[in-house]
Amino acid sequence: MADNDSTEDGAGEAAAPKSKFKLIAIVVVGLVLASGAGAYFFLFSHPKETHAEVAAPKPPSFLDVPEILVNLAGQPGDRVQYLKAKIVLEIKDEKLVELIKPSMPRITDMFQTYMRELRATDLNGSVGMFRLKEELTKRVNAAVSPSQVTAVLFKEILIQ
Repeated sequence: MADNDSTEDGAGEAAAPKSKFKLIAIVVVGLVLASGAGAYFFLFSHPKETHAEVAAPKPPSFLDVPEILVNLAGQPGDRVQYLKAKIVLEIKDEKLVELIKPSMPRITDMFQTYMRELRATDLNGSVGMFRLKEELTKRVNAAVSPSQVTAVLFKEILIQ
C-alpha cells in the first residue's frame, strides 16, 4: 500500500502544474479575445465622422509702394550715399487694399522721412535689413490704423 500512496502523491503533484498551465492558457486566450473585440468595437463599429471642409486660407494681397530714393545721413565731408528701395506691402485681405490705397502718400512720406535718417552702417548685413523691415512695418501700421499690414517686403534695395 505504501507503494500505492507514493504513486498517487507523485501523480497529484504532476497534475497540479498541468492544470495551472491550462488555467493560465485559458485566461490568456480570453484576454486576447476580449482585447480583440474591444479593438474592433473601438475602430470599426462607430459611425464614420464626416469632417467639415475647411476653407483654404486666402492668399495674401500685395500693394506696391512707389519707388523711394533718398540720400543717407552721413558725417560732413563724407561721400554722399543714396538708398533706392522698391517696397511691397503684404496685406492679409483683398478688401483692406482699397482701404489702404488712399493712405499711400502718408505711407511714402513716413518711409522717406525715416530712411533719410539712416546711415549706410545701419543697413549692414541681414540684421540691418531686418530692423529696417520692422521699423517700416511699425510705421505703416501707424499710418493705416485700424487696418493692419502683415509685412513690408523688399523687391529691390540698392545703396550707392
